Amino acid sequence: MKSATTGPAGITQLSLADTAAALRAKKFSSVELLKAYQQRRAQLEPKLGAFLSTQDDLALDQAAQVDTRISKGEQLPALAGIPVAVKDNFNVQGTETTAGSKILKGYVSAYDATAIKKLREVGAVIVGKTNLDEFAMGSSTENSAFKPTKNPWDITRVPGGSSGGSAAAVSGDLCAAALGSDTGGSVRQPASFTNTVGLKPTYGRISRYGLLALASSLDVVGTLTKTVEDAAILLEQLAGPDPLDATCHNERAPLYSSLLGSGESVKGRTIGLPKEYFSQGLDTAVGEQVRAAAEQLKKQGAKIVEVSLPHSKYALPTYYILLPSEASANLARYDGIRYGASTTRSNDNRAQDLLEVYSQSRAQGFGPEPIRRIMLGTYALSSGYYDAYYRQAQKVRTLVRQDFLEAFKNVDLLLTPTTPTTAFRLGEKKQEPLAMYLSDVMTVAINVAGVPALTLPCGFVDNLPVGMQLVGPDYNEELLFKVGHAYQQETDWHTRRPAL
Repeated sequence: MKSATTGPAGITQLSLADTAAALRAKKFSSVELLKAYQQRRAQLEPKLGAFLSTQDDLALDQAAQVDTRISKGEQLPALAGIPVAVKDNFNVQGTETTAGSKILKGYVSAYDATAIKKLREVGAVIVGKTNLDEFAMGSSTENSAFKPTKNPWDITRVPGGSSGGSAAAVSGDLCAAALGSDTGGSVRQPASFTNTVGLKPTYGRISRYGLLALASSLDVVGTLTKTVEDAAILLEQLAGPDPLDATCHNERAPLYSSLLGSGESVKGRTIGLPKEYFSQGLDTAVGEQVRAAAEQLKKQGAKIVEVSLPHSKYALPTYYILLPSEASANLARYDGIRYGASTTRSNDNRAQDLLEVYSQSRAQGFGPEPIRRIMLGTYALSSGYYDAYYRQAQKVRTLVRQDFLEAFKNVDLLLTPTTPTTAFRLGEKKQEPLAMYLSDVMTVAINVAGVPALTLPCGFVDNLPVGMQLVGPDYNEELLFKVGHAYQQETDWHTRRPAL
């Protein structure tokens, strides 16, 4: 695997693993590393719009503390001193958390999400909060109430969404790694668009406590990194039981990074290509890049077979009943009373009663996409329609999951495209909600089924990145890491950087 230089110009291009090794070897200090990232962010943030807020002074204090510990000869975790960005739907104590929405403008978190707490415990340096589609509803990061984020590979194009700010920050070398959330592809789709590695772990692998809820049965904490090895390092720090999240898996996760091997990790594996993912709607050139990746894995010793996931065509409509329904319930708490913006705090058009407080605050605070999904969800859950829509969607969800369980009886993992196209242009789909929703057609089934998936770079089409998606059985992120890492040992797609 190629590695960037450790000189001033290359320090921000290092992988998380290489950065940690260089810090321990005292090739540079944590403060020097942070300042290099801050300098790059100052240059590129006006072009990209990746961040909603930054914490420079606090980050410098954290970096200095790590340097002190290193000077004392302490043995530190791999993330100590590493600059990490966080999607702005995670509660970070003492910082504004907006979820990209005006309705939460001014809300300051009173506590840390469990994922943030774990980052702090291992000495990671939290550099700022990244932009996102409002309440993580979107596939382009154009739905943010504050600004759009742009793709580092072509600033006329979207970085994907909803974790587009985190993806752009990692791709543009504005941080070493970033947290995102993935409800239907919100980590993997932007990873594919920006030539980064996106992990959607098994539902319950990482605690969701402190992550602002969108659809509670679909939401997972995900990561965006520069390499598969980095994703393994990050997950082993974040995974594990949490008494504050009843859906969290009770067993400790393995030390994934210590289990990564060589190309032998691929030898003898059976990898399935679901025929439904290589059919109508997939851009021909994108499909060719993913099939070429399958051939590379075949050269490394894998057996490639075609499989079928017959209920795949129902995954997207099922998702767009489940998600709005759960979102309408979760977003009911934003009522103009407890959080953020409220008509009770303004002399203009002051509400006359409690109902007007609710209606005016929500109408002014929510953007078009949250309103659309709240209305859809409320309709699907309403009397007379619950059985026809939400209950039926739950039944189909079971069938979608069974497809994956049956497939994994015959194959070790699945390989699919992550997205049907490369990154589309800013504004191209913003006024067409259905076209935007179809951007997630290859990722939503994984959330519906709850299984883990890893997206990693596998090529380019017209200088725009293409990602492939590895999908594995429940709680078998280890296998995804082993195969993904072995692929990256033989390819250099992930080492390429945008010409910013």
